[in-house]
Amino acid sequence: MKETTVLRAALSAALLLTLTTAGLTEAVADGTSTPSPATAARQDPASGGLLTAMERDLGITRTEAAARLAAERAARQVERSAERAAGDSYGGSWFDSASGKLVVALTRNGARKAVEATGARVTLVKHSERQLNATMKRVDALHAPAGVAGWHVDSKTNSVTVDVVASHKDDNDVRSFVARARKAGPVTVGQTDHTPRTFAAGTVGGDPYYTGNVRCSIGFSVSGGFVTAGHCAQPGAAVNGWDHTYIGNFQGSSFPDNDYAWVSVGSGWWTVPVVLGWGTVSDQLVRGSAEAPVGASICRSGSTSHWHCGTVLAKNETVNYSQGAVHEMTKTSVCAEPGDSGGSFISGDQAQGVTSGGWGNCSSGGETWYQPVNEILNRFGLRLHTA
Repeated sequence: MKETTVLRAALSAALLLTLTTAGLTEAVADGTSTPSPATAARQDPASGGLLTAMERDLGITRTEAAARLAAERAARQVERSAERAAGDSYGGSWFDSASGKLVVALTRNGARKAVEATGARVTLVKHSERQLNATMKRVDALHAPAGVAGWHVDSKTNSVTVDVVASHKDDNDVRSFVARARKAGPVTVGQTDHTPRTFAAGTVGGDPYYTGNVRCSIGFSVSGGFVTAGHCAQPGAAVNGWDHTYIGNFQGSSFPDNDYAWVSVGSGWWTVPVVLGWGTVSDQLVRGSAEAPVGASICRSGSTSHWHCGTVLAKNETVNYSQGAVHEMTKTSVCAEPGDSGGSFISGDQAQGVTSGGWGNCSSGGETWYQPVNEILNRFGLRLHTA
């Protein structure tokens, strides 16, 4: 945002009042923050626009959307204490929308009472999350052909799921990869009709920003800049804002292997802890980065398709783009389109990650992956700008 221009229409007067009266804080990478007393005492209800977007994209009623947000907030608070209670028998967790509860997988029944005391439900499984993560690392070490879309730790199936592009499932190199993956540990093979791609775009007249002939989207404000997708540009690349004036430069960037970057902000621009609602919802304040569980609702803001919602489908997924594999991604049912790359994924008021890529569009639907924001903050030593 630039001091010499009028504030974007998307930043309402009410939002600006909140920012100036409540005080601003910064959150560290684990999602904790030290809010002002006014912020700590306030629990804003979901905006009408957010509930409308969830009705549209999740196929639920307004009342169900409000109840789900409340249940997901509770599940986020339960998840860490439940994992601690589970100890080394922890096999992962996910949000069950039908019951409104966090489900925790355990390899031993002995920790059941302690986990249930946190408010979570329990299911017994064979493999711990530590074992699944070890399998994931062994699969990551394999070279994947183009006919393999990606793979991820799937707590529900208690395995690492390898997704194969259906039209390539009988290719010799795909069959060979699957055979080697099965030797790595508990592996389940799934099929998809789609090949993932990134969502960067050529210049075509969240907020957009421009670097070279590419348009991408801002993810989240951090001290001194913002985070975004790594495939949008290399370190040192100059960045222009929505009005095509100079903002700053890419200070760090990684792609493939990862898909994250951060951009410095200067030249009369400054940062605010806001995700644009694009008129679909009110602009959303960012108050932290507590990670949403699998199964939780999540929304995305980007400069092409604007605001859309869905659910978290999987975590710790390796996505096999044509440019190379990207690791530790989160998969969602949210649609996206070219130009949305780098844009914000948010759950309630908690930052989740930056848009990487996916398949489909927002007319016919699709799936999108994001790089978790806490990983980016930790990698570059950044602090999330929060309200």
